[in-house]
Amino acid sequence: MLTAIGDVMRRCYERGWITTRDGNISMKKREGRYLYITPSGWRKTIVHPEHVVRLEIVSDPETGLRVPKVNEQQKPSGELWMHWNLQRDSRRTRTVVHVHATHVVAAIYAGIDLQAISAEFPEISRYTRVGRTVPAFPALSRELADATSECFGLQGDGVIAFDIVGQANHGVCAVAMDPWAAYEHIERLDHICEIVLKSGVAGRAR
Repeated sequence: MLTAIGDVMRRCYERGWITTRDGNISMKKREGRYLYITPSGWRKTIVHPEHVVRLEIVSDPETGLRVPKVNEQQKPSGELWMHWNLQRDSRRTRTVVHVHATHVVAAIYAGIDLQAISAEFPEISRYTRVGRTVPAFPALSRELADATSECFGLQGDGVIAFDIVGQANHGVCAVAMDPWAAYEHIERLDHICEIVLKSGVAGRAR
């Protein structure tokens, strides 16, 4: 699946969902000892397995909580805590994909309720559970990380209620077992957002 991380990043770049150094993906295997995450500032068009950062999961000596240990030479994505919130307690293999899907961000900016329009399109409502949109917070902030996990309906045992959430003025975050499945959640939501935006009746979905 590490190969798939780079493949999905390249596909997102081709679709215009990220610029060269944007976007990030993490993956944690079921009961795994490591969190794998894309590097900070790296050109996402050339991410290969050897470039993915492997962080050991350890127990924090002060809190006793499990945390990813970042060594001095490692430079994981600046969105590490957003990924870790969603990865920490998962008992299954989980991938988190964060990109700036153009039509989703545009729809949010236009005041469209993603949950409302998703319910009207069976192509997404049958396969993808869309959570409420995350309010605008600074990129890389803990506030954004915490609000994202809240909008996913994250529970204490790592279970989530939704597959994808939009993030106001920022992007979208999707969760699935593997990178391509998470990508498909984004693709579906971006597609219906494009349809609604082009329909000229976006106002009724606000």
